[in-house]
Amino acid sequence: MIDKAFSEFDETYCNKMLENNSVYFDQRLKKILRQKNFGLLKEPIEYSILGQGKRLRPLLCMETSKVFNIPSEISIFCAIAIECIHTYSLVHDDLPSMDDDDLRRGQPTVHKKWNEAIAILVGDSLQSLSFEVLSDDEFKVRDKVKNKLIYSLAEKSGASGMVLGQALDIEAESSRKQLEMDQISSLQEYKTGKLISWSCEVGPIIAGENTDPFTLYASKIGLAFQIIDDILDVTSSSKILGKKAGKDKEKNKATFVSKLGLDNSKKKATDLVAEACEAISVFKDRSKNLCQIANFIVNRQF
Repeated sequence: MIDKAFSEFDETYCNKMLENNSVYFDQRLKKILRQKNFGLLKEPIEYSILGQGKRLRPLLCMETSKVFNIPSEISIFCAIAIECIHTYSLVHDDLPSMDDDDLRRGQPTVHKKWNEAIAILVGDSLQSLSFEVLSDDEFKVRDKVKNKLIYSLAEKSGASGMVLGQALDIEAESSRKQLEMDQISSLQEYKTGKLISWSCEVGPIIAGENTDPFTLYASKIGLAFQIIDDILDVTSSSKILGKKAGKDKEKNKATFVSKLGLDNSKKKATDLVAEACEAISVFKDRSKNLCQIANFIVNRQF
């Protein structure tokens, strides 16, 4: 059983952890961006990835690595790689041919500030940059480990992972029949869950340890994350979220909230957090930060 003190949300502790990781992450990300010659794409690329994101996936990369005493100087390469993939997916998802959004991370979407062609190229560039970062000679891990990380990220972000999730989402929006609960869960497992899963598996992959507890942890927090997103879409504002609120209802989209209601959705997310903490309880005090992250997911306001 997980220590109850670890599974209870300590907002002050968690905010400090988030802040420390974000500061280090942003410093290293900016350093890598400075080294690249992006030409006329420099400004839109930096605009997209240096915005005020939650940095959840990078945080998970670094904190799962700390469980195995892997320093941030190593895991930061994975953290930057996953944020590149995540940001590319957002830039492309926001396009008129996809989700058609005008606001992201509290600022106009890339295609609104520039144009659709630039947005497509920015997304393409960030996807490539992700694998450049993982292939960098400065990323000091064994070649076998590096290959596994590259392969698994390509798989989880491609047509059998995140991209498939987006395709299923688009198909669902054009269908007359609303999705059932199991279909919603399956869709989100691909669209949101696959990248969260990779982020949580970074630590054990680098350490050469069993990934199963972290894969289970990831599946729980990934689903909880999406449930809270659905709740915030109903209860919050565009100003707080940094993206358009009320979009799901506007599109008559089947969500956890539309199926379960607000109260039951919140309970479901809270239960998933408890299950996530239990999944990694074998690591005892080393799992504290990951439990705090799980609790942050259900207590967040954005």
